[in-house]
Amino acid sequence: MTLGFLLGSLLLSVAVWAKPAPEPVSILMPAPFADATADLVETFNREHPGIALSVTRGPLETEAVSDLAISSLLLGNSPYDALLMDVTWTPKYAKAGWLEPLEGWLGADALDDLAPGAELGNAFDGHLWRFPMVADMGLLFWRTDLMEAPPRTPAELEAISQSLQQDGKVRWGYVWQGRQYEGLSCTYLEVLRGFGGRWLRDGSPDLNSKAAIAASQWLRHLVDAGITPPAVANMAESEALQTFETGDAAFMRNWPYAWAELNRNGSLLAGKVGITTMVSEPHEPHVATQGSWGLAVLSSSKHKQAAIEALQFLTSTAAQKQLNLNSGYTPTRLSVFEDPELVRANPILPELQAALAAAVLRPLTPIYAQLSDLLYREVNTVITGEVAAAPAMETLQRNSIQLERSTGGIS
Repeated sequence: MTLGFLLGSLLLSVAVWAKPAPEPVSILMPAPFADATADLVETFNREHPGIALSVTRGPLETEAVSDLAISSLLLGNSPYDALLMDVTWTPKYAKAGWLEPLEGWLGADALDDLAPGAELGNAFDGHLWRFPMVADMGLLFWRTDLMEAPPRTPAELEAISQSLQQDGKVRWGYVWQGRQYEGLSCTYLEVLRGFGGRWLRDGSPDLNSKAAIAASQWLRHLVDAGITPPAVANMAESEALQTFETGDAAFMRNWPYAWAELNRNGSLLAGKVGITTMVSEPHEPHVATQGSWGLAVLSSSKHKQAAIEALQFLTSTAAQKQLNLNSGYTPTRLSVFEDPELVRANPILPELQAALAAAVLRPLTPIYAQLSDLLYREVNTVITGEVAAAPAMETLQRNSIQLERSTGGIS
């Protein structure tokens, strides 16, 4: 063996040994988003050879993903550098010190390209904690083959539903999320605002007001009138969609993801569905519960710069456009909403943008999960007929105030 050969082998070994390994970055996402971003992650790793981005595929349910994230954070050795977070998590996670403020990394103009409504819920206590990757808002789906225009008031929704039911065109008028879980809180918030009420007024619960009682009473009335099936008390998004997509209902409350499902090849309702915002009493605004998902970097991450690069890539114009074209997710950037190619491929985008502009946040508080738990449990008892609306809302108000006092306040 020659000296030159040995020297060459040694130099090659040193070169291989000296090459730094890619910096690892791990993001926890709910299962649907982990699946939808798989191609983007692959592209990112190809274009950023110095970073090895991986996504942990979390559970399907929002609360289960949060539980997984919190359990790792409480142990103090979270394997994640970033999280894809529901908008309601921000205050709790920020207050706990788990999140890295983003304004120093992204700049003061980071939110300038966001569409109206998408900018809500990303900041808390004077800092930017998350950047929205996809928008989500509650929508009223309606059958364009059964009516010329959607209802604008609760009375119109009832009248159209009962007319179609009497004519034998649908079995049910309206399906929505009435189970004891977060979906009911989102549904109730839209109805509450439509009746002129507020979940919080001047920073405190306002759930025994005339509007709050009327809102829960109306949901029960829909069941009593036969417009909504009694089984709504156990319906989540998937059950409501299943009833609607089989042609059994004229209206459905759901999220934008349902549009792609309803218009897939072979769907009974392809080309027969429109969207709008929730009905409201005259002179009250039509609103949609804001439910966006955004990326946040953990303060405990040892790879913050690399995590920021991944965040910027996954929330970029190109990424949002791909997520819309391939998976039907609603963008958050104004420039994506206005992309001519995207509008041609997805003509419903302007209506989604209008609904996003009408979005309202659930209470922005670290104790939101507890407040919501109180609300959906009590409102569900009204829907089932177990408790009348007025006493149920009095109980909810009393329990919400007690929670506020025991935790030191809502803000």
